[in-house]
Amino acid sequence: MSTADFAIRRATAADAAAIAEFGARVFKDWFGPDNDPADVELHVASTFDERLQRAELAASDASYLLALAAGAIVGYALLRQGSPNPCIDAPAPCAIVRFYVDRPWHGRGLAMALMDAAAANARAGGARSLWLTTWEQNPRARRFYVKAGFADVGTATFLLGRSPQIDRVLSRVLD
Repeated sequence: MSTADFAIRRATAADAAAIAEFGARVFKDWFGPDNDPADVELHVASTFDERLQRAELAASDASYLLALAAGAIVGYALLRQGSPNPCIDAPAPCAIVRFYVDRPWHGRGLAMALMDAAAANARAGGARSLWLTTWEQNPRARRFYVKAGFADVGTATFLLGRSPQIDRVLSRVLD
């Protein structure tokens, strides 16, 4: 697998509909089988609406990075500068709000390339640390984040529809 198989770029407003579709599809694919369908649908409706994606794309403290293959989104990262969390004791934090890679691209190098691009983007925005949350029942994601240099620093509650769930909070100081 080489980076010639995919490209990473910043998203624009024109990408809003594709981001909404991709995010909803991947979220349902990964989390739908283990959760109440009504809660998943509530979350998807409140998170992946095209208007919401457009607003996030326009936010001055946020940036989207898209991983594309053959013109289609196969992964993305949404970063928000200066988003602190009570568990985070690292300097100048930047949150990775969402980090999704389509299942067929797992294990092919795309996720680490996207994480590297996210770290570079955060540094360029003045961040000195990254943090994120991941579902405690997603061991594959947690292993990937540890491999990417993150350390577990606590817990947070994530409301999936009406269902409170426990997320792990992970943090990484940027070089």
